[in-house]
Amino acid sequence: MGKQKVTLRKMTPTEYAAATEHREAESVRELSKLMPEELARERVRQGTARFLPDGLDTARHHLVVAEDASGEVVGNAWIGPDPRQASGTAGSAWLYDINVFPAFRRRGYGSAVLSAAEELVAREGWTSLGLNVAGDNEAAIALYRRNGYDVSSMYLRKSVQPQ
Repeated sequence: MGKQKVTLRKMTPTEYAAATEHREAESVRELSKLMPEELARERVRQGTARFLPDGLDTARHHLVVAEDASGEVVGNAWIGPDPRQASGTAGSAWLYDINVFPAFRRRGYGSAVLSAAEELVAREGWTSLGLNVAGDNEAAIALYRRNGYDVSSMYLRKSVQPQ
């Protein structure tokens, strides 16, 4: 299998709506492990409103789809300023979301989307790209490691049963 290459372009409003719906559903599913689903849904909606106040046109946020050589959309990504840094500091970008659509998985597109995202980050003048990944998402962790990402911090959690 040759190395895949993708081109990033800004999402259309329809693609943005679908990507937001998908991302929010995934986030609610994860958060619902820790809190009631209604609360999780509210928290996720607040997060979208806070990070993307102008939706697709939020300054310094790149909501993009990845197209293969034939122009077929194979996935998408959301790249923006690192939320852990004060708004005035440049330095680090953040990969808020990355998806390879099911029909294209396990074919090298995850690495291709990451590579294109890194090029976008460099063009924007950021010097690093950070991300967060669930500790049980072994496929994603393996993808990031293959592509040169290192653990920069780690949060650990253990469930305990009330006595």
